[in-house]
Amino acid sequence: MAWLHNLLLVLISIPVKWLVKANTIPSDLAQELGIDPTKPILYLLRSHSATDQIALSMSAESLNLPKPNSRIAIAGEQHRSCLFLLEPKSVLTRKVKNTDIAQQFTHLFQLHRLDPALDIQIVPVSIFWGRAPGKKFSGWSDVIANQVSPSWLRKFFIVLFLGRDNFVCYSKAVSSRSMADLPGTDAELAHKLIRLAGTHFHRRRQGITGPYLLEKQELYNTVLGSQSVRSAINDEATSKNITYQSAQTQAKKYIDEIAGDYREGLIRLGDRVLTKIWNKIYNGIEVQHAQKVRTLAQNGHEIIYVPCHRSHMDYLLLTYVIYHEGLVTPHIAAGINLNFWPIGGVLRKAGAFFLRRSFAGNKLYTAVFREYLELLFNKGYSVKYYPEGGRSRTGRLLPPKTGMLAMTLQGLIKGINRPVSIVPVYIGYEHVMEVSSYLQELTGSAKKKESIFHIFSAIRKLKNYGYGYLNFGDPINLSNYLDKNVTNWRELQQAEPDKKPQWLTPVVNDLANNVMERINQAAAISGMSLCAICLLSAKKHAMTEDELLLAIEHLLTLLAKSPYSEVSTIPDISAKQLLENTLKLKKFEVSEDTFGRIISLRDKNAVPLTYYRNNILHLFAMPGLITAIIFARHSISRSDIKQLIAKLYPLLQRELFIYMSLEHAIDYSDSLIESMLDMGLLSNLDDQLTPPAPSSKAYYSAWLLNRSIQETLHRYAVVLTLLEREGSMSRAVLEKRSQQFAQRLSSLHGISSPEFFDKNVLGTFINALKENHLVQSNEEGQLQHCDVSEALRLDVISLISPEIAQRIQQI
Repeated sequence: MAWLHNLLLVLISIPVKWLVKANTIPSDLAQELGIDPTKPILYLLRSHSATDQIALSMSAESLNLPKPNSRIAIAGEQHRSCLFLLEPKSVLTRKVKNTDIAQQFTHLFQLHRLDPALDIQIVPVSIFWGRAPGKKFSGWSDVIANQVSPSWLRKFFIVLFLGRDNFVCYSKAVSSRSMADLPGTDAELAHKLIRLAGTHFHRRRQGITGPYLLEKQELYNTVLGSQSVRSAINDEATSKNITYQSAQTQAKKYIDEIAGDYREGLIRLGDRVLTKIWNKIYNGIEVQHAQKVRTLAQNGHEIIYVPCHRSHMDYLLLTYVIYHEGLVTPHIAAGINLNFWPIGGVLRKAGAFFLRRSFAGNKLYTAVFREYLELLFNKGYSVKYYPEGGRSRTGRLLPPKTGMLAMTLQGLIKGINRPVSIVPVYIGYEHVMEVSSYLQELTGSAKKKESIFHIFSAIRKLKNYGYGYLNFGDPINLSNYLDKNVTNWRELQQAEPDKKPQWLTPVVNDLANNVMERINQAAAISGMSLCAICLLSAKKHAMTEDELLLAIEHLLTLLAKSPYSEVSTIPDISAKQLLENTLKLKKFEVSEDTFGRIISLRDKNAVPLTYYRNNILHLFAMPGLITAIIFARHSISRSDIKQLIAKLYPLLQRELFIYMSLEHAIDYSDSLIESMLDMGLLSNLDDQLTPPAPSSKAYYSAWLLNRSIQETLHRYAVVLTLLEREGSMSRAVLEKRSQQFAQRLSSLHGISSPEFFDKNVLGTFINALKENHLVQSNEEGQLQHCDVSEALRLDVISLISPEIAQRIQQI
């Protein structure tokens, strides 16, 4: 009857292919799953469905995999390439029948006994139509819900309405030989494989559709019935002299203000709209390391996405990428400023939940929000929040806000039933649409309140934005993290789970810094950021095309030879193609004379481009510092370079969120020096490191690296010199006066970077001085100049240009 089955597939494949768009997850099976298309493949599906087979055929054809409706030769016998665990349900009953797969696997293992060389890749494939999570109460929408093994009639409606939202999800291949070599009879091995497959398909389904939707009444009952919220309601009633019912009503209003109202249909609609928008404004979205997150999901982890925040586009882009990578779209923590009509309602149905900028003084709101967050964790919803608390106005990572991380840890302590992992996410763009408004805010303009009119204004301005980049960083398993940092944390909290432990604040602060470092660890280099770092380092912000091309090649080669990290990424195209793509964004002035093209920054573009340079400045901090030391000293031993790095690196690490320890950084400096010597960016004369000869092609690139770190060193010199002149100052006064003088220095010397005198950046540096005991504190709590800070000041002054050093000395 195989011919009849194949005939049926052929007859229905024409209309089905017209209705279906098969989205393959993951797209690179060889790299992520180790599937070899040249070796025999046996596909294993959960349900015996003709439409599932057609979707699989469409996907397999696009991946150059063997056809699933063909026959496969095993030990001289012809077998089907597709096996199924379950038969479809009957139209009239809900009963699901098993297939004869147990007998087929038993026979397969018998063949393995006869042929010791026989080995087949058994590839489980999960087919999803739509991504709707289950509901506890049925409704009309369940007609097209993606059930385990729907009847042919229900499947007709599923394909009709959800055919464009089909996902073909491959899993790692199981070696039939490794299974056959396990102890047990052939029948026992067959039943073991079937049990494992059933569990796998169940977890795969949970990983892509998520848990049951949270009904409104269940939400009210769970949050309002918790011990912490009941206690907060009592305190609210007592402190405000109102009834318990009135305080409870207020708590219910807080739930309505906070809670998301996820609707999968809106996500599907948003997918279609966003696909059109991305195709219009971006040349492509580069996504890396998604397999790390898929592995966590398949292993049952509660996933918390913690991305950097560059733009309002982040909300859409990350959710869009997560959806297309075959993962559950997360509930998103959004600022209450975005809860305006009609956008607030749309975001809420896309999974957003809203939080106020400050919880201070409102114990009832704090208790409700914390309980809601813990409920999301315990129900198994993935969550996304931004540790910076707001969008970066300078392109650097902001100092992290720790409130959400603290609540996450407290939820874990109280008891979340499965492992919890934080996934840092780096997001970068070649064009951020809000940059002009960021610069206005940095120069003192008030932040504009979000409204529907601003949304329409932004949509009108949509144009070519180049490439977008999204890299998933190395996850942090929170239980393992606490095991390493807090002894017996489980036992300490069993007695009083609702009480804030004494160790929480320092551990959360350390975790927050770790998260920010891992975000920057996963940085993506773009053509825009490379051109920005080169042109902003050049005098008069202009270079010939040949100079810029060579500098880009040198920077890319340096990071290829000495990678910043295993998860950071660099473009895989030539410097010439990268530059051509970047020039199309029209951020630069291109002129031409008899000697060739000159690429420069327009005056109005120099300041905005610092934003893109700052996205990747941390990747070049170490090579920049090495070249700055060598250009300043002219000739210096490697050991003396390491001594200076040991002094300055902790400050750079704190400011730029560099993930390396001091020991790692010094080892990395060795690797960089070797690579730079090999490339000609440095010279070696009698065991002394020197700049390259001015006549060499690499000299200008090395000089640009030196220039890339100079503004940071200037800022250090300003703060340390002010403290040296005054002897002692309060932190607030030192920060304010440093900001004033840095702004003056910026005007006098044409320093175009707004972060040069940014309060957050200066405050981070002053904190780093205190944390590393490079300044002292007197009895009044003022910061005090000392021998250590003077030695550091002299070292910094020696690394900057004489004209800047002289100006700073005249403070």
